[in-house]
This record gives sequence, C-alpha cells and structure tokens, in this order.
Amino acid sequence: MSNLAYERLHANLQHLKLDTIDTILDNYLEIAAKDGKTTLDVLDYLVDQEKKNKEASSQERRMRLAGFPVKKGFEEFDFEFQPSIDRSVISDLASLRFVHNAENVVFLGPPGVGKSHLAISLGIETVKAGLTVYFTRADTLVEKLKMANREDMLEGKLKTLAKYKLLIIDEMGYLPFDNEGAFCFFQLVSRRYERNSTIFTSNKSYGEWGDIFHDHVIAAAVLDRILHHCTTINIKGESYRLKERKMHGLNSCVVNKILDVRGEIEG
Repeated sequence: MSNLAYERLHANLQHLKLDTIDTILDNYLEIAAKDGKTTLDVLDYLVDQEKKNKEASSQERRMRLAGFPVKKGFEEFDFEFQPSIDRSVISDLASLRFVHNAENVVFLGPPGVGKSHLAISLGIETVKAGLTVYFTRADTLVEKLKMANREDMLEGKLKTLAKYKLLIIDEMGYLPFDNEGAFCFFQLVSRRYERNSTIFTSNKSYGEWGDIFHDHVIAAAVLDRILHHCTTINIKGESYRLKERKMHGLNSCVVNKILDVRGEIEG
C-alpha cells in the first residue's frame, strides 16, 4: 500500500467516523497477512468490530440519558424474599412485549419492597434492546411540567416526554399534586396513552389516588387511561431496607416503630 493510499484511507475513516476501524486497522492487517485471511474476511472483521463498538457506545449513551438513580438488574433482586411476586409475570414483562404493545405497568406496595428496583430493571432491559427510556420521580416531573407551563413551554415538554418508548415515574403518592400539577400530569398521561409505555411505582392503592391529585375526577380520568392496557403488580412483603438493618443489628424498638408506620401506610 502506497503512503498516499494509506494516508487517504485513514483520513477517510476519520471523516466517516469509523473510529474503531481506524484504530485497529494497522495491527489487524499485519495479523491478517500472517494468517492468510482473504479481503472479505478482513472487511467482515473490521466492519463487525465497528458495529459492536457503535452499539456499545449507543447503549451507554441511552443508559446515561435514562437517568437511573442506580443500576439494578433482575439478577440482583431477591425474589425469595418477596414471595407475593409472580415471577412468571416479571419474566413476561422482561420480554418487553408490553413496551412493543404500548402497555403500562404499575408496581404498588409499601416502601422498601422493591418497586423501584423492578422498574429500573425493566428500564435497563429496554435500554439494552436499543429503545429510549427516561426515569424520573413523580414530584420532580410535576415541578418541571409546572415550570414549563408557566413559561408557556408545556407543549414542547409534553412532546419530548411523549417520545420515550418507556417512561418510568417513580414514587407516585409520596407528595400530593396541586391543581396545576394535576392538570399537567393528566396532559402527559393523555399524550402517552396507547402510544408509548409508562411504568409507575406507588405506595398508594388505586382507591387513594384521588388524594394524590386532590381531585377524584382527574384521578379517575388518569387511572382510566393508565389501566386500559396495564399490568398491576401489588407487592405485599417486608422491606428490604428493614431486612438489612435487622441483619446489621438495628435496635428492635426502632424496627418496630418503622413497622408501625408501614402498617399505617398499608392500612
């Protein structure tokens, strides 16, 4: 290969942003020559390496943009500790059929039972499948929607949020919405209805969602759209965090106090 052709080849690889091929080309051509590989073999290997690296970079970018607070997969979830969960249902969800069908998932249960963990695990599987995901806490989401509404930018914000193949809204019910927040949230749910999937986690039963919105009519309208195509998983079990605290010798009276509070929430 002439110096001119060599320099032009590397320049073109850089121009086309084929960075992996540009990096490994020289060493691999030497190996290929020693092993007697054909031109087709060389091209196949180089292009395959470029493809794999671009896919890995794309997945890393989607994972970063998803905004997961932690990265917890299904392999880290202790299903034995939560026997109320039907693992066959989780396996079906992990196939991402619900995402492709634009269906919703709602995880209900008291604090600490693994709702967010399972939601994040589904989000990670969705990212791995090459689809877009966005994770947010409910209170943070509503504040951003309200700010956009006051700045006359709600339409653009809703359009952006409606595009994600999977939106995960965590901790519905920990803080109630005011009238403006309820209105904005309803608009978002309506935009995503039957278009893309949403996962919700909540410590409130559906009958208590009227308290979240301070309006039973809006709550009913929101739930009507969420539950039309939806899988509900109601987790009834002990808190993982309490389990860990017990293992580390947390004072029994403190544990009992926390359990009393959880009992009030579940009640």
